[in-house]
Amino acid sequence: MNSVVERLLEVLPAKAVLTAPADRAGYETDWRRLYNYPAVCVVLPESTAQVAAVVRVCAGLGQVIVPQGGNTGLVAGGVPGPGVAPVILSLARMRAVRGLDLAGNSIVVEAGVTLQGVQEAAAAAGRLFPVSLGAEGTAQIGGVISTNAGGVQVLRYGSMRAQVLGLEVVLPDGRVWDGLRALRKDNTGFDLKQIFIGAEGTLGIVTAAALALAPAVTARATALVGTADVAAALKVFEALRAEAGAVLTLCELICAPAMRLAAAHVPAGRAPFEAGAYVLAELSASGPGLDVDGMLEGVLARALEAGLAHDAVIAQSARERADFLALREAVPEGELKEGGAVKHDIAVPLGLIPETVAAVEALIAAEYPDCRLNIFGHIGDGNLHVNVRPPAGQTVSVLNDRKAAITAAVEGLAVARGGSFSAEHGIGQMRLAGMRAHKAPVELDLMRAIKRAIDPQGIMNPGKTVPEV
Repeated sequence: MNSVVERLLEVLPAKAVLTAPADRAGYETDWRRLYNYPAVCVVLPESTAQVAAVVRVCAGLGQVIVPQGGNTGLVAGGVPGPGVAPVILSLARMRAVRGLDLAGNSIVVEAGVTLQGVQEAAAAAGRLFPVSLGAEGTAQIGGVISTNAGGVQVLRYGSMRAQVLGLEVVLPDGRVWDGLRALRKDNTGFDLKQIFIGAEGTLGIVTAAALALAPAVTARATALVGTADVAAALKVFEALRAEAGAVLTLCELICAPAMRLAAAHVPAGRAPFEAGAYVLAELSASGPGLDVDGMLEGVLARALEAGLAHDAVIAQSARERADFLALREAVPEGELKEGGAVKHDIAVPLGLIPETVAAVEALIAAEYPDCRLNIFGHIGDGNLHVNVRPPAGQTVSVLNDRKAAITAAVEGLAVARGGSFSAEHGIGQMRLAGMRAHKAPVELDLMRAIKRAIDPQGIMNPGKTVPEV
């Protein structure tokens, strides 16, 4: 038996250490099925004490660890890469809600609770946990924190970073940092939790979190709007923002090819109307006195009169709202089912969204005319998912020899416009080239210095997030 496994069996029950290839397989493959490398074993601790014991064993042996949440990430940050076989440490069995403070509007949960589970616990207490994304039924809160995930309501509530009040983290030497203070003000030196949010498990393992809750939503109004093009879609967003302000909770852009792809993978099988670009918008209010339906109707009526929009449908029921949201969430699922794509997660200043989309379209048409573009994203915060699909009937593997060049070109267009090459998906294994190409040397030096200081052995999720020298 492997000596690492023998030592792990001293601190965990046998059922918590998976060694058979069939048992490990689901943990070794990323969601997009692009990466599949073997692990020594998979461990499933049930408590922070067990996580710490596992890390101490691995630290003593110099054994690398890959922390893993729900394995829904899009940049292969939670699975093994090439090189030394790791121990995969899954937080899936740490699912306790440790506490709920209604006066303080906060909740403390363990890392393995799903995002949906946090939402449901908040709703049961008459509160809202606002982070929402397509994989919320599977994505675990530890992974959502470690990737600083965004989702569809960043426009109003911010990304995951904005929801975290405190963390409990197992450090690379097995010590536990208890920072689970649910305080709104704590000005006592470095804000240590921020170091671990978005670090993708390279600095430690998040085992629990204190999260901020918001007031429950009492009224919603949701619409799907058709526009001639992306420029008009941006003007619709600006009109909504001017009228609704913070009441505008969600504003998504779905370009026509993305909508056709989505419609093929939802039960209805079609969009309500044809458009060059679509805006999915939602207003929401907490408490009485605000007529969000009337507000949305007024904005859209004026947009139609001004020619900014040519079609609009306002959801008349919770079912219709769910159908609209399902169209947006079906885009990445449909993409995967139809062969995959070379995916990009860029952000640019809002005013530059139309010209960025036009530049990407021109680039692909000129350099990769056999490929198909799929563009959608969060128009309210400037985040565009620019995905380059293979020719019809083929899988993304046919683009393997061009993938690096396509990605460098798309990312370069965003960075040249003062944007980012990774807006919400993180770095993982797949965006390391972008880090080397676009991050300033001083930024990389600072990241490497932090990594060396906290994880001097380099055992925490090596080969992810921070490029080696």
